[in-house]
Amino acid sequence: MFFNGTDKRYNQYSAHLKQKFGAKVYKITLDAGFSCPNRDGTLSNCGCIFCDDGGSFSQAHSNKISIEEQILTGIETLSERFKAQKFMSYFQAFTNTYKPVSELEKIYSAALKHPDIVGLSVGTRPDCIDEDKLKLISGYAKDYYTWIEYGLQSVHDKTLNWINRGHDYNCFLRAYEKTKNYGINICVHLILGLNETYEEMIETAKKVAALEPEGIKIHMLCALEGTKIADLYNSGEMSFMSEDEYINLCCDYLELLPAQTTIHRLAGNGLKKNLVAPRWLGKKLDALNKIDSELERRGSWQGCRYF
Repeated sequence: MFFNGTDKRYNQYSAHLKQKFGAKVYKITLDAGFSCPNRDGTLSNCGCIFCDDGGSFSQAHSNKISIEEQILTGIETLSERFKAQKFMSYFQAFTNTYKPVSELEKIYSAALKHPDIVGLSVGTRPDCIDEDKLKLISGYAKDYYTWIEYGLQSVHDKTLNWINRGHDYNCFLRAYEKTKNYGINICVHLILGLNETYEEMIETAKKVAALEPEGIKIHMLCALEGTKIADLYNSGEMSFMSEDEYINLCCDYLELLPAQTTIHRLAGNGLKKNLVAPRWLGKKLDALNKIDSELERRGSWQGCRYF
């Protein structure tokens, strides 16, 4: 089974966007100067053990330039490099609902002014959302393809405690239900390799699959410079999955997820210059090709084991 007129055996988000809008669509990652309650002392001052000082931000520009300038720079770069024609504004760095609604409205609206912007995606935590914020974000859905991306990482509270997440699984479920009630698309972020057994990771896949989210991002746990995970790795207190283990687990996940769920990410984590381990993670294209090959070898596809 193939998806979106491609040779992919999973519902690749980029192909989904191209089919939906009739053109290549790329995310412009934005930094609006948000903080995080898990870093500013509200919950803790050290953040999740995998998060670096950039707040999982993947681009070189920062909030030292305006949102409008970041949009223009992103459009110019992505158009030249990937021949992109349409764009989504993606608030990625830190927790992008962690300000009053009046400020959020100004920030989000600034990111939607350019005529080639067709969507809005807001990355946040499930404990940093409320009815007023959901109402604001849902208001953009009439004119833009609108998403909220929730960092869940795992359904196991013991794991969430270990990574210093600052909320439990039930907090995520409450936020998920509220967001669904507003008709906003949801992308759930999961991390593989969080000091869990294979069975525990598969349980996460099954529980998230049962929610039938519109999107999923699958990350491999990695150590970036300046993180607690890097300290644990450098001291020999933890290790990471091999590439083969990760490839096989990703394919298991894909088989368990609903076919209609779009897959926003399967490989790649952080900037290469900041990556401590595992080193194989820096070769994103290799990992993606190996996932394709493994699904073909199995004769399987996304959703073939979803019930």
